Amino acid sequence: MKKKKLISLFLLAVITLAIISIYVCDSVIKTQAKGRLFSKVDEVPYNRVGLLLGTGKFIKREGWLNPYYTKRIAAAASLLKAGKVRYLIISGDNSRKDYNEPEMMREDLVKAGVDSTRIYLDYAGFRTFDSMVRLKKIFGQDSVTVISQLFHNERAIYIASKEGIVAYGFNAKDVIAEGVMAREKLARVKVFVDYLMAKEPKFLGEKVNLPD
Repeated sequence: MKKKKLISLFLLAVITLAIISIYVCDSVIKTQAKGRLFSKVDEVPYNRVGLLLGTGKFIKREGWLNPYYTKRIAAAASLLKAGKVRYLIISGDNSRKDYNEPEMMREDLVKAGVDSTRIYLDYAGFRTFDSMVRLKKIFGQDSVTVISQLFHNERAIYIASKEGIVAYGFNAKDVIAEGVMAREKLARVKVFVDYLMAKEPKFLGEKVNLPD
């Protein structure tokens, strides 16, 4: 009986610590992004470079268009057309031969009327952490407007602050999707773990110079 009680107390302590960690990490990230998020194009401060964070075009199980994807494309196109950014870096996953987020996004942005010469691709943005670190170390940027949904932008802005990047977020229209916010809370904890463990992006590579 005593052993069972100790196990129960241990599990309770672990659960309590997990809840506190999730709350603290979430609060710190939200605080860092305060005043740096914009949902209207005309309110976004000018930045020479925008960073479009990648996602898949289709929802795998159903084969439907991913609304996160389409809304990010619309947001990035509107930002470029309004002259709020001069160049756009698309950072996404290209880990398989048959899957290339940056190429798919560029193709759809060009279809939306964006000048292809203003677009640069980062094929090694496997995670938001990788995208933000590579923005500084590979593309040499210390100021950026991140384009994604609000919750994603909050996390990206926090990572940017850790990397010495002054970042704003332009919020693509949000999507109601089951389980996304729960995963986001865990992803925020993972950010702190990454820095605690001194993580590096999966790939770095040669530097890319953007024109003035």
